[in-house]
Amino acid sequence: MNIPAPYLLMLGETKDPLAIKTARGVHYWRPEKCLGQLRLNDDVPSLGLPEMDIETAVEKGAKTFVLGTANAGGVLAEHWIPMIVDAIERGMHVASGLHQRLSDIPAISEAAEKAGVSLFDLRHYKEKLDVGNGKKRSGKRLLTIGTDCSVGKMFTTLALEREMQSRNLKATFCATGQTGILVAGKGIAVDAVISDFIAGATEALSPDCPPDEWQLVEGQGSLLNPAFSGVTLGLLHGSQPDALVLCHEANREHIRHMPHMPIPTLQDIIDLSLKLASLTNPNPRFVGMAINTSMLSEEEAKAYLQGIENTYGLPATDPVRFGVAISSTT
Repeated sequence: MNIPAPYLLMLGETKDPLAIKTARGVHYWRPEKCLGQLRLNDDVPSLGLPEMDIETAVEKGAKTFVLGTANAGGVLAEHWIPMIVDAIERGMHVASGLHQRLSDIPAISEAAEKAGVSLFDLRHYKEKLDVGNGKKRSGKRLLTIGTDCSVGKMFTTLALEREMQSRNLKATFCATGQTGILVAGKGIAVDAVISDFIAGATEALSPDCPPDEWQLVEGQGSLLNPAFSGVTLGLLHGSQPDALVLCHEANREHIRHMPHMPIPTLQDIIDLSLKLASLTNPNPRFVGMAINTSMLSEEEAKAYLQGIENTYGLPATDPVRFGVAISSTT
């Protein structure tokens, strides 16, 4: 998927910082592709990029208008359509990670055809997929597993890829979500795959490879999230993980958007993940924990990570604050 750069990142209109995680991920991992940001009001968190309207961005050379937001249900706001059409009429391509296809909206698809630009619906995979078969594949695989959504699974997987490659290890990031696809330039957004084919899609993303190569599969959802457990289970079986990394946000008390649903314990996720993973890999194991400590001071974060290591006997770190090269005890 060759999405022309540079990008104008549209950050939407909500003040929830997690709502702009798509734009934030692209900016963090591919800053050289990001020209500016467009916020629809001043309450929207900023990425620190230059503020630009569409006209200014085109004048400065922006090639693609990226809808950098994520929302429950993945629906495109009706009042965004004129803005998107304006970008198209000025010659910009449009990329979206929402469930609702750009190409299904007549005003947008007609404008794109007339202007001769491309619409990139990142969540929709056009190639044929097979159901999973569970057959053992060559090579090694790691999967990030979360206690909930939006706890850092993509960031952790990309951080591991960068660190492993810096050590001359063979490691490949396998994107399973819209932000990861924008970063990697390829992948399959498995939350938009028909449920029967999620495991098969994961097998296709991480096929046979050399024995010394690691395929690092980006996790999605959570096994104990009542809305999104299905996609996590499909990834778990399809990736056949030799190694698992548990991702968690310190001090998150309940499932995102579900105050009636307490966050599961780390031990519950560990036990359930290992039991379910053993269907397609007889010897899966957790090798570390990635903890989002953004709500803690640095001193509190280090104490929290040390406590996690003491309790579970696994290295624990905050990939944003401390990287993934070492644990908090070294």
